[in-house]
Amino acid sequence: MLKVNPPARGPRRRGVYLLPNLFTTAALFAGFYAIVSAMDGRFLGAAVSIYVAMILDGVDGRVARLTNTETDFGAEYDSLSDMISFGLAPALVMFQWSLVSWGKLGWLAAFVYTAAAALRLARFNTQVGSADKRYFQGLPSPSAAALLAGAVWLGEDSGLDDGRFLAPLTILLTVLASLLMVSNIRYYSLKTLDFRGRLPFVAGLLVVLVFVFVSLSPPLLLFLGFLVYAASGPVMTLVQLRRHRAARRAGLEGEPPAGG
Repeated sequence: MLKVNPPARGPRRRGVYLLPNLFTTAALFAGFYAIVSAMDGRFLGAAVSIYVAMILDGVDGRVARLTNTETDFGAEYDSLSDMISFGLAPALVMFQWSLVSWGKLGWLAAFVYTAAAALRLARFNTQVGSADKRYFQGLPSPSAAALLAGAVWLGEDSGLDDGRFLAPLTILLTVLASLLMVSNIRYYSLKTLDFRGRLPFVAGLLVVLVFVFVSLSPPLLLFLGFLVYAASGPVMTLVQLRRHRAARRAGLEGEPPAGG
């Protein structure tokens, strides 16, 4: 009796989850829109678009975790989207708004920021499985982008028609943000917060008050908030170094003298 082999099946088609990748695509669109707006001289819209990309970038990962739709494809797509929205877009927006007046030095500073964001994202991707989730190593690229976009938004909101007058300050801000991204300084992470758990009533009230407070002057308060967060890393590092030195001195003083 002849044995009939079953028909060969073609390669299995693998799809992608729509919902989290939809938010990632929206974040990518916001970053691209920021670049186009800056090229057209609409810097207010460009700065706000970067903040919109930040919100969408925070949503896509949480949606993937809540719906159990995390995939390697989604992680890589999110990283590429972050490179555009928080690496390339802030550098080009800042360059067009202010750094262009410094010529070669201006675009080199913008490139340094872009390269630092790429290095920051590459390091994060290689350490995502082993790093302490309570902390970030180096300033996160969305926070660095918020610094640059916040400076542009604050300048436009203050009626500053030409950001080139602030070039000495903006080039310093750009370079400092770049160095903090590739540094080993630790920053507190909000990814450990459990948004599915219950919160006290007072915590909900505080969230409402924060939104009301920020709405009084969004560009000023958002810029100051991210500036404080950027400074919190070095301050926390210095405090920990002082504690270690104090503990080491206390240990040396408590040891009995040799030969006693």
